[in-house]
Amino acid sequence: MTLKVHNPSTGEFLYEVKLAAPAGIEAAYQRAREVQPKIAAMSLDARIREMVKISDYVVTHQEAIIDRLVLETGKSRFDALSTEIFEICDGIDYYRDQAPKILTDKKVHTPLVLMGKKSKVIFEPLGVVLVIAPWNYPLIQCFIPSLLAFLAGNAVIFKPSENTPLQGLYEEIMTGAGFMPDVIQIVYGGKETGIALIEARPDKIHFTGSVRAGKQVMAAAAQHLIPVDLELGGKDPAIVFDDVDLESTANGVVWAAFTNAGQSCTSIERCYVHEGIYDAFVDRVVELTKKLKSSTPERDLGDATACDVGCMTAEFQLKIIEAQLQEAVEKGAQILCGGERIPGTLHFPPTLVVDVTHKMQLATEETFGPVLPIMRFKTEAEAIQLANDSSYGLSASVWSKDMDRADRVARVLKVGNVSINNHMLTEGNPALPFGGVKDSGFGRYKGEWGLTTFSNVKSIISSPNKGFIEPHWYPQTQTKYDLFTRFMQSYFARPRKWLRILRLGLQINSIGKKEKIQ
Repeated sequence: MTLKVHNPSTGEFLYEVKLAAPAGIEAAYQRAREVQPKIAAMSLDARIREMVKISDYVVTHQEAIIDRLVLETGKSRFDALSTEIFEICDGIDYYRDQAPKILTDKKVHTPLVLMGKKSKVIFEPLGVVLVIAPWNYPLIQCFIPSLLAFLAGNAVIFKPSENTPLQGLYEEIMTGAGFMPDVIQIVYGGKETGIALIEARPDKIHFTGSVRAGKQVMAAAAQHLIPVDLELGGKDPAIVFDDVDLESTANGVVWAAFTNAGQSCTSIERCYVHEGIYDAFVDRVVELTKKLKSSTPERDLGDATACDVGCMTAEFQLKIIEAQLQEAVEKGAQILCGGERIPGTLHFPPTLVVDVTHKMQLATEETFGPVLPIMRFKTEAEAIQLANDSSYGLSASVWSKDMDRADRVARVLKVGNVSINNHMLTEGNPALPFGGVKDSGFGRYKGEWGLTTFSNVKSIISSPNKGFIEPHWYPQTQTKYDLFTRFMQSYFARPRKWLRILRLGLQINSIGKKEKIQ
């Protein structure tokens, strides 16, 4: 079977992808299981050197890689540069320095009652990690999780989206960089291929995509008790208070709503504005939005100056947007600008909508496109209630000059990530964990969690082998029971009775020599 790939901006046929056959999937896993012990045997420094080869190649071949990204995704050139190329290199730069600190053995506290023993945590590879990526950020969603899994000592099988397979580009980057063969293998295909890859029993699954697909992945993984990370959809709110710098905030919200044509799980999809500045804010956002250079079939997306907002990547997603807008208008919403695609294309302009309520899908269901509903609120409590009134919980933003208020609100939003006086910025710091709650999934990656999520976090406690008989070992006697009871009462008393604890501890340690199995 094959899959036809088209340029979303022009509709031009690009190429056909041959989908993976069962034998190909089996062979990929066999190669992965053969190479994984070699990866695990490498020093962490050696793995880091391999990883850095990728960023070196990406920086050197930036323009050619962006050409391919724009051709297949319909992104603007700057979006491809800032949210794919830069973030790959920035993530690699962070882990080059931090991975040795994160993955080193860690000594941990050993309580007084276990005196003489030593405790530590070590990080071991899981084996083979399956990474399944979405179509909106096809390059970064391959290399960041895949390279983190590799740093932790795993082999990786990566399945790109059938909507943006970038066939040959991943291989070109790894081969051109001189990256270690078979560490990251690319398997092309759709839903059936994904299920087959899960049935082959990887040791971990890292999935990014829709809620619907995430539930299917989780159900399939559950049959084999395969652990999963699920980074799913979002309906991210922005809360704008009446003390903000209006010009700065309006510009920030416009960017966060329409970057990557709104095709980001963390773009602003709901904007709540205090009634005191609502009219002025809406007027300014409309002015800014109308000045954006939106994609058209005539504009060359390959020209960095030709376009601010690229086109939609997938026809099915654009139909969802159109259906949500139609329902919202029928229920009383007003479209202030945009709202209609260029007929026969995937070009859809940035769209602003007001008079939106939570009885509309536009306020409750993921839109995943360049559409911004703006709603008003009266009080801080109302803004929090509206923001949390969602089945999603990926990220959010709070805009205010009152930093105490902004922090207070950020703490009660039911999401995994919050930016204050910015949006999506948590993703710009590779030291911060990323992930959501509720229908936005679970698990965290990036930061130190980006390595530990791909590791077996193993606990080790050791005792010297000097013939000591532990007092809690058999036999169980009344004398031991009474001593342990008195010790516990002293140990957990507030304040602790240290002299009595010491005396009882010495008695307990000596009792093993007296009361033992004869």
